[in-house]
Amino acid sequence: MPLIPEASPSPPLLVVLSGPSGVGKDAVLNELRRLDRPWHFAVTATTREMRPGERDGEDYIFIDTDTFARMRERDEFLECAEVYGRWYGVPRSQARDALRSGKDVFLKLDVQGAATIRQMAPEALLIFLIPPSLEDLHLRLRGRMTESDAELERRLLTAEEELAQVHHFDYRVVNPDGDLEQAAADIDAIIAAEKCRVSPRVVQLM
Repeated sequence: MPLIPEASPSPPLLVVLSGPSGVGKDAVLNELRRLDRPWHFAVTATTREMRPGERDGEDYIFIDTDTFARMRERDEFLECAEVYGRWYGVPRSQARDALRSGKDVFLKLDVQGAATIRQMAPEALLIFLIPPSLEDLHLRLRGRMTESDAELERRLLTAEEELAQVHHFDYRVVNPDGDLEQAAADIDAIIAAEKCRVSPRVVQLM
């Protein structure tokens, strides 16, 4: 008789959610939290100022530049980068400890950060969030009104360059305007499918 594989639990996933600025990564992550899955959402540290409605320790870990630099020197970041003059980094403990406890971990990263994780952990699951159209992305960025005109133009140019990197990712998910539930459902389905792989991803972080 053929051997029947054991129904052992799948190893935890390291999920990278990336995409251009303004595509709605934060909004989609908030919708994913509403699904109440056994996931851990790593919180990114940043030196930028807190925006209205954001909460320290939940949306981001807001720290000053000197503190960030000391953490870099101690190699406390899984990855970090300077983006538009501000520093962003994922504390290594945010991902490592959750993976060791058996939880799937979500990282929200820009395209540059996703590339770093891809090199560090080739078995990470990379999902690229895209807008329905480039025009839609432009409208979203202008509608935020959180950047100066010069910074907005820089973000628009960068977004176009980042969209061209979609082929480096495992999946792409469209974030339709006004339909966060669909984007979250698509990502939930991707996770479920990954859990059914015959050869599961095994992520190891130091």
